[in-house]
Amino acid sequence: MKPSLILGALLLAAALPTVQAAPPLTPAKVQPRSCHLPGVEDALQCLKLQVPLDPTKPGKTIQLHVTIAPALREGARPDPLFVLAGGPGEAGSEVLPILNTALRRVRPTRDIVFIDQRGTGLSGKLECDAGLAEDSSLSDEQIDVLLQRCIAASKAPFAAYTTANAAHDIEQVRRALGYGKINLWGGSYGTRLGQAYARAYPGSVRALILDAVAAPDQVIPAGGRDSQAALDKLFAQCEGDAACRKAYPGLRAEFDGLVARLDKGVQLTLADPRTARQIELRMTSARLLGTVHGMLYAPADARRLPFLVHSAAQGRWQPFVARRNVAADYNAEGSPATLLHLAVVCAEDMPRLTPALAASDSALLTRDLSARLPALCSAMNVPAVPWTEPGKITAPALLLSGALDPVTPPHRAASAAKYMTRAQLLTAPNVGHGVSQLGCAPRLLRAFLDQPDRKVDGSCLNEIPAPTFQLGSAGPQP
Repeated sequence: MKPSLILGALLLAAALPTVQAAPPLTPAKVQPRSCHLPGVEDALQCLKLQVPLDPTKPGKTIQLHVTIAPALREGARPDPLFVLAGGPGEAGSEVLPILNTALRRVRPTRDIVFIDQRGTGLSGKLECDAGLAEDSSLSDEQIDVLLQRCIAASKAPFAAYTTANAAHDIEQVRRALGYGKINLWGGSYGTRLGQAYARAYPGSVRALILDAVAAPDQVIPAGGRDSQAALDKLFAQCEGDAACRKAYPGLRAEFDGLVARLDKGVQLTLADPRTARQIELRMTSARLLGTVHGMLYAPADARRLPFLVHSAAQGRWQPFVARRNVAADYNAEGSPATLLHLAVVCAEDMPRLTPALAASDSALLTRDLSARLPALCSAMNVPAVPWTEPGKITAPALLLSGALDPVTPPHRAASAAKYMTRAQLLTAPNVGHGVSQLGCAPRLLRAFLDQPDRKVDGSCLNEIPAPTFQLGSAGPQP
C-alpha cells in the first residue's frame, strides 16, 4: 500500500521444526544459494520456486523469488518470520533494509523470509516502461492512454494475480523450506495478504504482526475520508504551532487556491532542481494532490508541506518540484509493479466500490485517482473476486497503527480486530504509515514473537516525538 495502499515487506537453509535448534534444510526439499541483494551488506540465501499459476488448475507454473536472512545466532528458533510487503505491487526483495531497522531485534534468533509476491520484483514483475507515470511533459489523459496501451500489450493472465493465490504461494514456500508453524509480519497491503493466509491456513500460523492494518472490508480506492482527515490534522497542527502559524497564517486558503488554479493545468518555466537548466513542465491539480497525499504517509515529510505549499502559492515552484521528483527518482527495479497493483485492486476492490460508497467517501486528495481507475480497470478486464464474510483468526496478533496515517489509521485496525480472537492493538500518536522501524517498536516486535500470548506494553510508542515544521529553505526548525 505505499504510496500506494493506493498507488501506497530471509533464508538460511530451512528446517523441519523441532523444539530444539532448527536442523539443516532437508536435501529432498529446495536448496537455497548464497546471494547478495541491494540494501543488505552481508550474504543472504536466495531460491527460485515453481508454483502453480492457478492452484485450481494443475499445469502451468510461475517462478517465485524468495530471499532468506538466516538467524544470526546458533540454535535459532524453529519458527521463522515471513515478511509480506505492501502495495499491492511491492516485492520482498525491495524491503530488505528493514532487516537493519524494524527487524534488528528479531533477526538474531529467527530466520527471516522475504517472498517477492507473484507479479512483483524478481517474481515476474508486471510493469510498464519506467517513468511512465512521472513524465511531466504529458497530460494525465496522455499518461492513461499510454498505460492502457501497456495493459493491452501485456500477455500476463491478470486474473491469476489475486491475494488468494499469493496466500497459496506463501504456503508452498513454507512447505518447500520444511518449516512448521511460521510467524508473519505484514505492512500495509501485506496486512491484507497476511490475514488472508491466516484464514486459509490457520494450522500454519503461530503469530501475526500487522503494521498499518488494512481491514478485511476495506476498499483500497475508498480512502478519501482518511486522507482528508490526515490533511486536516496537519493544518490544525500547523495552526497550533506558534512558529508555523506565524510563518504560514493563510495556509488552508493558499492550498485551496493552488488546487483551484491547477484544475485546468499550469505551464511552468523554472530552473530544473536537478540540473539548474531552464525547463518547462505542466503542473496539474492531480499531480499536486498526488504528491501531497504521498507526503502524508510520513510525518517528517508532511511537516515540510506548509513550506512547499506557501512557496508554490508565492510562485516559487522549485521546492515542490524537487520534492515531487523524489517519486520519479526510484529506478525501475525498485518501483512498485503497476500492473500487479491494478490486477489486485481491479479484481478485489473496484467491484465493491459502489456509487453510494464512492459518494460518501469523495474527497479532494483521492478524487483524481477515483476518476481514473474505472477506465484502467476496464482495460485490465479481470473478473471480480467475490466478497465473503471473513472468518475468525485465532492466532495471536499484534496490530500497530500510526495516528497520523492517511490510508490505514487506527480505526482500520479496530475493524480488523473484530475478526480476531487474540488481537492486541497499539497506536503511536506521532507516527504515520508504518510503526515497526521507529522508537521502541523493534523491541516490542521481538517481545511479542517470543511470547505472543503475553500482553505487550506499548506505552513507549508515546515517546516517539513529533517532527518539527519546516519554516524556510534551510529545512526543519531545530
